[in-house]
Amino acid sequence: MAEWQVEHGIGETRAILVDGGEVLAARLDWPGGLAAGLVEDAVLITRAAGSRRGTARFANGEEALVDQLPQDACEGAPIRLKILRSAMAEAGRLKRAQARPTKDAPCLALGPAGRVVGSFSEGLWEDAWTDAWHGQIAFAGGTLTVTPTPAMTVIDVDGDLPARALALAAVPQLASAIRRLDLAGSIAIDFPTLSDKADRHAVDVALAAALSGWPHERTAMSGFGLVQLVARLERPSLLHRLATNRAGAAARMLLRRAELVREPGHVVLLTAHPAVRAAMNGDWLDQLTRRTGRTIRWQDDASLALDGGFAQALQA
Repeated sequence: MAEWQVEHGIGETRAILVDGGEVLAARLDWPGGLAAGLVEDAVLITRAAGSRRGTARFANGEEALVDQLPQDACEGAPIRLKILRSAMAEAGRLKRAQARPTKDAPCLALGPAGRVVGSFSEGLWEDAWTDAWHGQIAFAGGTLTVTPTPAMTVIDVDGDLPARALALAAVPQLASAIRRLDLAGSIAIDFPTLSDKADRHAVDVALAAALSGWPHERTAMSGFGLVQLVARLERPSLLHRLATNRAGAAARMLLRRAELVREPGHVVLLTAHPAVRAAMNGDWLDQLTRRTGRTIRWQDDASLALDGGFAQALQA
């Protein structure tokens, strides 16, 4: 039976839906920002005349775009808002969180829900994280390349099978990747071109079955092999977080590796690229010391890839 499990890590909370040792879905939450579901009083700081849209500032200093403002809402006045979507980082800019007025009682955003565990079974999080980090997922006869862009997430299907066979072989991998990488919003899938309408229909039917139970809307495959999916977007996906903050994601992963060191020793030595060290939050290493009960030492190695950092126990 599928079960959501949650790890409370340093600088992040991880959640996976596990069934029979397989990760069916995953979520990654980085605390500190406005998150979907939060209800809180804010201050309306801008509103264009005659518009129902504006900008509000919350207690943590973060600003959100507000829609459906009532007529009597004015700049400088308090207003109770519900966050619909977290802020989304993109190359060169930050899309602010989105909110709407509400009469609901103030409440915190709900983080990933599930059974809290000390650590996931070996390899489960690592496999999902690695797929998101590289943006490539291999399957028999082909590869999915998953790329976040400002407008949408693009998934390219490539391989050496005949076009129909390749498209059909990709479908279960696509459905799995969408859930494991926590993709949402607008998703464009570039299948191989299928000139035969019956072939395109076969892929549409297979994709509908594979995505059953995942709320979305979907176009039929075009003559050029393009399918578009649209699902409600509430938070950055696992793919999006790792793509837009490589050093920060690698730093958090290194801390997780350090927590999982089981060899004896009073010291944990962290070896990583200098950019990973620079991405460490001020108190993360202090948290690691408290969690492991060991002294933490650091060694820079610019020859390592960002995701190549490792942790090892030392006696002294």
